[in-house]
Amino acid sequence: MSFYVTTPIYYVNAAPHLGHAYTTIAADVLARHHRQRGEPVFFLTGTDEHGEPVADAAHALGVSPQTLADKNAERFQALAPQIGASNDFFIRTTDPQHMAVVQAVLSRVRDNGYVYEGTYEGWYCPRCADFKAESEIDEGNRCPIHHIELTREREDSYFFRLSAFQERLEALYGEREDFIAPRTRYNEALSFIRSGLRDVPLTRHKLTWGVPVPWDEEHVFYVWFDALLNYYSALSYAPPPARSAGSTEGDEASAAEDLTATFWPASYHVIAKDILRFHAIYWPALLMAAELELPEHIFVHGYLLMDGEKMSKSLGNVLDPFAVIERFGADALRFYLLREVPFGQDGSVSTSSFEQRYESELANELGNLASRTIAMIERYRDGVVADGEIDPALQADFARLRERVCEQLDRAELTLALEEIWRRVRRLNRYVEEQAPWVLAKDQARAQELDRVLRTLAAGLRSVTVLLWPYLPASAERLLTALGAPDVALAGASLSTSGIDRVRAIDPLFPKESRQEQGS
Repeated sequence: MSFYVTTPIYYVNAAPHLGHAYTTIAADVLARHHRQRGEPVFFLTGTDEHGEPVADAAHALGVSPQTLADKNAERFQALAPQIGASNDFFIRTTDPQHMAVVQAVLSRVRDNGYVYEGTYEGWYCPRCADFKAESEIDEGNRCPIHHIELTREREDSYFFRLSAFQERLEALYGEREDFIAPRTRYNEALSFIRSGLRDVPLTRHKLTWGVPVPWDEEHVFYVWFDALLNYYSALSYAPPPARSAGSTEGDEASAAEDLTATFWPASYHVIAKDILRFHAIYWPALLMAAELELPEHIFVHGYLLMDGEKMSKSLGNVLDPFAVIERFGADALRFYLLREVPFGQDGSVSTSSFEQRYESELANELGNLASRTIAMIERYRDGVVADGEIDPALQADFARLRERVCEQLDRAELTLALEEIWRRVRRLNRYVEEQAPWVLAKDQARAQELDRVLRTLAAGLRSVTVLLWPYLPASAERLLTALGAPDVALAGASLSTSGIDRVRAIDPLFPKESRQEQGS
């Protein structure tokens, strides 16, 4: 069974910020987890390079839209490896292969009778590249996201018959209540559908920066339809994934082939809530019109907030993910974002809360557990883990842990899954204090008891580390190597010392001193 996960493709009208990193990290956790299961996985991200926001930003800088797209696409491509993202392909909507698929699919939609010519007039936000319904307009005739005054636009267009899919979309939501998650977003999308769907522009006549409409050279396709089709088009020309669990490098020599039959439809589209309507309503309707299968799930996360506002390059309230990584490391950033903000909800972030999570949980809880466990096995048993049974006192705490984590991640509940794992990190730390191996080591008559405690700690540490690998890939790989069990496959999450024979010393995973020096 294959697993296909996507991020939105990101606008290239400015450089990436922490909000982009957040979405990509979340999708990466899902991709890595499913690779651990041994499933074929395809993870897609990329950049949205057409439309008015890009054209306007390029004009303001005195460069061509393609020049701006090339410059900022490089920045987004650089972000992925810096945050540990293991994406299999990076799509750009200026790729000629993508543009050809857009033209073919939307021509099919027209041939199927869902496109007609007309004139559109409405309130428009150029930064959203979106016409706003009356219910979506803030006081002062402003965009609720960017807080800028909307403009009244009138334009000849070709329209997509969205209204023709009213009943089919209502039926979809009735049959598949897990199509949109969390439930609040499902209810929001269904409410919009039930309020009555209107036909929407499919093309732009005033704009030239876009995918040309093959049946009318004076039009380009509306950027949102171009962008949505990236999820489908990429599979037709991306190289096949050639990555096993634990690897971060793809097979550069792999030739492109059509992967659609293997990976379509998508298992999860991971998006932010500001683009819910396009993904939850326009996208399934478009796929129905083109006679293509619908995605299995769309998970809608909330905003990272600073000073009570969504983090947005347009508003200027952003944290630079590159600077955060330089100080805290990529794994710490990944952990923090999915631990601090419940996935699916809005949540505030700050440098001070980064530092608190880093020290209290990563350094003091996980890092200290790893250091103490390995150091005691080396000190008391010359690094050798003795064969034998696991302490029954820990068996109950770890029972069905792997299954529960899988169940949570099957629903894209990333924060809840992380909490399941972290409770066991804390349980192992309590176990150290309860058993006091340093006391047992002083009494030769209790040697077997000490062996049992040390092997139980090694088994428990390996279990949580395997489960943490999707969240903390680099740190988990270092720790598993030190335990002599580098395999990150999910089978290693069972509470067992099978494959753990000898440990070796490891430098602190999350050193406090170096982080403080970097921040001083």
